[in-house]
Amino acid sequence: MIAYSPSTLTVADLLRGDLQLASPPNAYFLLKKIVEDPNKTAKDAAVVLEADAALAVKLLKIVNSAFYGFPSQISSITKAITMIGTRELQNLVLGTLIVERFSDLPGQHFSIHDFWARNLRCALIARELDIHFGKHYADTAFLCGLVHNIGQLVFYRRIPVLAREVDLLLQSQTPLAVDEEVTVEQNVIGFDHFQAGAELCKQWMLPDVIVESIRLHCFPDLIGPYADLAAMVRLANCLSRIENPYDAHAVNALNLTPEQISFILDKISDEFEVIFKLFYPTV
Repeated sequence: MIAYSPSTLTVADLLRGDLQLASPPNAYFLLKKIVEDPNKTAKDAAVVLEADAALAVKLLKIVNSAFYGFPSQISSITKAITMIGTRELQNLVLGTLIVERFSDLPGQHFSIHDFWARNLRCALIARELDIHFGKHYADTAFLCGLVHNIGQLVFYRRIPVLAREVDLLLQSQTPLAVDEEVTVEQNVIGFDHFQAGAELCKQWMLPDVIVESIRLHCFPDLIGPYADLAAMVRLANCLSRIENPYDAHAVNALNLTPEQISFILDKISDEFEVIFKLFYPTV
């Protein structure tokens, strides 16, 4: 916990002196080295993942779930790699490790279960939007949807008093759009959770597509190589908010009809419960 006043606090302060925040997920980077080495094979990648038995079991459960919908059972990591590819498995590993790392935040005023439920819902919607638009971000759209709010967890881990103050202010008002929520964060803390999340992912040396999709979340008018992905995650975030699921600006930006939105939401609702239990097991 950091004892700074909002006027002196910086994003760098949040990420300094905390090993859990400072160190990136190790298995992800071991796998990344193999993926980027043309002399390595799927078997080499499998060796890395099988060294963590719990991770390997979880990955196989996800690969055999409705998330992929393969017609037959996949019984090995090597087979999983051949079915979904090393890069997609790499991002799947990253997503599961991040959920695992940030699954035990203390504090009775914040439900980490509800946080991951909402963000997994966002990830599934982003994945479906990507399929709908044919952008071919595939697993990256899912991963960006899953981690785009990770800065909120940084706030609760490092500055829980200020994070709680933000929550109380938001609860005292009618449901706000994301840009309005960000304004509250900036007024209380000095910066917002998207800035913190983007900086954390940058410090972890995650791919630019992840960093930029978070950084651009509150800037719908900016253009760039990842602006369309940021737009999909922005809309997915709005649609994942059960208490206020509609944001006309985000919807209109992607020219979706109410029928198309309903189709996407109906599809992910059918698979959400099963997939959530795989990413965030309660026992």
